[in-house]
Amino acid sequence: MYSLFQLAGKYLAFYWSAFSRRGHGIHSPFVFEFVTHVLNAKDRPPVFDRIEELRAALRKDDRMLTVEDFGAGSVVDNARERRVGDIAAHAAKPAKFGRLLHRIAAHYGCRNVLEIGTSLGISTAYMASAEPVIRVITLEGAESIADLAEANFARLGLGNTELIRGNFDRTLATALERQPSPALIFFDGNHRKEPTLRYFRQCLTTAGDDDIFVFDDIHWSREMEEAWEEIKKDPRVTCSIDLFLVGLIFFRRSFHTPQHFRIRY
Repeated sequence: MYSLFQLAGKYLAFYWSAFSRRGHGIHSPFVFEFVTHVLNAKDRPPVFDRIEELRAALRKDDRMLTVEDFGAGSVVDNARERRVGDIAAHAAKPAKFGRLLHRIAAHYGCRNVLEIGTSLGISTAYMASAEPVIRVITLEGAESIADLAEANFARLGLGNTELIRGNFDRTLATALERQPSPALIFFDGNHRKEPTLRYFRQCLTTAGDDDIFVFDDIHWSREMEEAWEEIKKDPRVTCSIDLFLVGLIFFRRSFHTPQHFRIRY
């Protein structure tokens, strides 16, 4: 994994090479529409505040959890015993990326959502609250975190989430059997190259033209950057959008040749 200093340097290089989030210079109508109506959307439904109130409460939570980490760990805290507040502060995606996932699901009508890596359920809650008809299946490997995530879903009144526990190597196949055509998949569970590519290819077998894959922490380590580059080169991928902390993959046939964008967010 890269150090925080290395990540800062990488972000500066990214910033100067990326398109402005205003969309100036983007000639793809699809991507310009994404920037205008999703990336720069100003809507703020009341559920956003409820989710952030939950996050604030979790940050103050001093309970200690025993965590089985099946992924590449954390750049901040890789201890087996972890404080809930530390997980909420460092592992959960920032609010603006939760809002982005919510808006993607709502804007593109993603009724079936799969999340690989629940953590405390903050990002799950953002996606599950996008539309009443959305069904979210989310995977979590650590039992103690899964228990807390399910309590958080109940606290927010989310009855459209199903949490599957266990190692993703086993549970991903189960999730794809229960929900064979997820329109939105958020990969946020194992930040290593080989598992990321394996899970991508496993999900690719059911992907349709309108589906969207979102990958977390694509610049988090050299391994993840290599995985991201391989994913972009897959022949079924027609468009990618690199937002630095996350990357989006599209399979739309309207792109006759693959197009790849870096956009500040």
